[in-house]
Amino acid sequence: MIDDRSGRLSDALLYLDGVSVSFDGFKALNALSLIVGQGELRTVIGPNGAGKTTMMDVITGRTRPDAGAALFDGRHDLTRLDEAAIANLGIGRKFQRPTVFENLSVFENLELALKAPRGVFAGLGFRLGGGEARRIEDILVQVGLAERRHQQAGALSHGQKQWLEIGMLLVQDARLLLLDEPVAGMTDAETEATAGLLRAIAGERTVVVVEHDMEFVRGLGCPVTVLHEGSVLAEGSLDKVQADPRVIDVYLGR
Repeated sequence: MIDDRSGRLSDALLYLDGVSVSFDGFKALNALSLIVGQGELRTVIGPNGAGKTTMMDVITGRTRPDAGAALFDGRHDLTRLDEAAIANLGIGRKFQRPTVFENLSVFENLELALKAPRGVFAGLGFRLGGGEARRIEDILVQVGLAERRHQQAGALSHGQKQWLEIGMLLVQDARLLLLDEPVAGMTDAETEATAGLLRAIAGERTVVVVEHDMEFVRGLGCPVTVLHEGSVLAEGSLDKVQADPRVIDVYLGR
């Protein structure tokens, strides 16, 4: 399959074409089209009400579009699947507020997130295998929490909780990570570390970041998609979209 607009459909992990969603007459998405390639790191920006959250809701099955196509890995029609089935395909989403099990240790949070049989009888007999334990240890190192593996998650800083939740998506083998404002509330040092973490994850996995912090976006150094009124307004490098008069008018100039 070849996409006439980009020639990249055959390499796309996520393909949205003409996706529209209306709520009580308001068009949250208006013929939105977006292609994100395998292993790509992409940032999505735009003013409040631009459709960023609704786009992620469509991708994860929380919202059914009125029209349009939403394909994952070129063959899975996301518009026909429920949230659980989409998650099982390897699409993971992190909301702005971290949701970790604060009374459990960092290691236990990752252990719970690990893909394993979790039926009643399977859960009673579940034991963490050596390979699974090593996988958790590898991810602890990757997200910078190896020295805090036995610490209660509730004692982590805000930024560390965000890293733990990203680690929980990684341990679940998420192929596509959707991250909603992952550095909101972080210190400058945590923000810089998060940019490095996401750059390291990309390539191995596909990462889409919805963000307002332009310095963080610049630190990611990746293509930027600007949404406005439910459609793509501009795409390209951060320098390119920041110089676009339309983007300045509807977003950056405010």
